[in-house]
Amino acid sequence: MAVRVLAPAKINLTLHVTGQRPDGYHLLDSLVIFGKAADVVQVRDAKILSLKVEGREAHDVPTGEDNLVLRAARLICKERGAEITLTKNLPVASGIGGGSADAAATLRALSALLNEPLPDRRQVLALGADVPVCLHKQPVRMQGVGECLSPTPEMPRNTGMLLVNPRVGLATPEVFRRLESRDNPPMPAEIPLFSDASELAEWLRCQRNDLESAAICLRPVIADVIRSIQKSGSLIARMSGSGATCFGLYASGEDAQLAQEKIRAAHPDWWTSWFDLAPMPSLS
Repeated sequence: MAVRVLAPAKINLTLHVTGQRPDGYHLLDSLVIFGKAADVVQVRDAKILSLKVEGREAHDVPTGEDNLVLRAARLICKERGAEITLTKNLPVASGIGGGSADAAATLRALSALLNEPLPDRRQVLALGADVPVCLHKQPVRMQGVGECLSPTPEMPRNTGMLLVNPRVGLATPEVFRRLESRDNPPMPAEIPLFSDASELAEWLRCQRNDLESAAICLRPVIADVIRSIQKSGSLIARMSGSGATCFGLYASGEDAQLAQEKIRAAHPDWWTSWFDLAPMPSLS
């Protein structure tokens, strides 16, 4: 028997850096959603634990013992094996949680295959700050170092989103080291219910991604991506996570698809994916 689970792209619509703990971990406040583009994790019962990586984005994935998928698998496969196949469709080191989403999908797949409970929250968080949120199925507010997850109102329907990555990798620690301010205001206490894409975009314009400037200093092409999204007719354009993937918000899925076609024509080497913001895709 095989179990197959999707590992969808994680998008930070906002990313406020609100402090830093004595141990060095940064405190965050972020509104997170999930996209249509996804990696795929498939697991089968086996005598030993193994990982095979395939797919068009597999070439940049490290497959050593410290691979996040294997680290996640060892939390469940303590005395058992599993054959894991990761089909990599998301760019690596791109600010949309690819590795964390893969780890979360691995946990869910192995839990179903082996009829074992998911690891506790402390163990999941130890894999990375984005792994707990990637276990979540719906839009969520992520706070603390990733351990505080709060439900949010549904995202507005008839809203399109486009993801664009210029195919440059960006290590998250490197971006955080470039931060000039680590003690910034959080989001408002309450996230409102948005009636349409315009209301969401207007609210987002009053929020931030505090990592964006630092990431642009390291990879100036990110500014080019944002400008391209703005010129394509988006309501707002911003970087996701620690970059280099950026997103554009549109009044409809059709507008997002047309924008993708324009950007692909101008930059055929960039990675792109469009989707309707709601309803969110199933994670399994």
